[in-house]
Amino acid sequence: MRMDDHRESDNLEDRRGSGGGGLRLGGGRLGLGTIAIALVASYFLGINPLTVLNMLSGGGLPVIEQSAPAARRPPADDATARFVSQVLASTEDTWHAAFHANGKQYQEPKLVLFSGVTPTACGTGQSAMGPFYCPGDQKVYIDLEFFRELKTRFQAPGEFAQAYVIAHEVGHHVQNLLGIADQVQQKKQRVSRSEANALSVRMELQADCLAGVWGKHTDTMKQVLEPGDLEAALTAASAIGDDRLQQQTQGRIVPESFTHGSSAQRMRWFKRGFESGDMNQCNTFKAAQL
Repeated sequence: MRMDDHRESDNLEDRRGSGGGGLRLGGGRLGLGTIAIALVASYFLGINPLTVLNMLSGGGLPVIEQSAPAARRPPADDATARFVSQVLASTEDTWHAAFHANGKQYQEPKLVLFSGVTPTACGTGQSAMGPFYCPGDQKVYIDLEFFRELKTRFQAPGEFAQAYVIAHEVGHHVQNLLGIADQVQQKKQRVSRSEANALSVRMELQADCLAGVWGKHTDTMKQVLEPGDLEAALTAASAIGDDRLQQQTQGRIVPESFTHGSSAQRMRWFKRGFESGDMNQCNTFKAAQL
């Protein structure tokens, strides 16, 4: 993937090496160790974790506030962070143009690099969660160790595979701006567990399609793709399909528990976005067949 001479985004925030922040409960700061104790105690004792935290903090109102580490730019010699910044910049260019073409205005998200744990508006983010988007603060969060996992565990090497992961999370930001995320969340609260899972699948497949739209626009505007890049992105999409992950972890596939879609579905919707380059072709919620 040719990105060496491309601009970097101003929306990258580096929290690595600055600690995971902390929580305040009733005015008292709590460390991550205390929080872990509270979660374990709540699990075994059947007590609300907020109640346990309140007890451990010496009383006070059960109101939690998260404190984030100070924002800073990545080191200038961090090649991976620079690549992430360039990919983020390319998503900004793509979605500014796409939104303008549809009579809308795009608001750029922030992307946070972290290691271990970090506070977010959606709760405590953890590396084990993989990359994720938080609509509460409109930020994408990623521990760059995930790229190593993508290569070794998921057998999906290559920069375009890494870029696909970022573009997918930015796709969730696009859904948030368009009001799709709120609509889906409201509907999920009124339906059964299996129906809510099905809605989540459509949400994730739409983000895959939007990632494909980004790939097409970026390559058209800047000719970034090299031979094998598209296949690398499709390999990444396939590697994190629900069916493949379930087979690897539990030895069986349970379709009604899918939340992201099968490998075939994820590849299909990414290709649909890439081949069309049109965000309006990504309406998974009206698709009769995924």
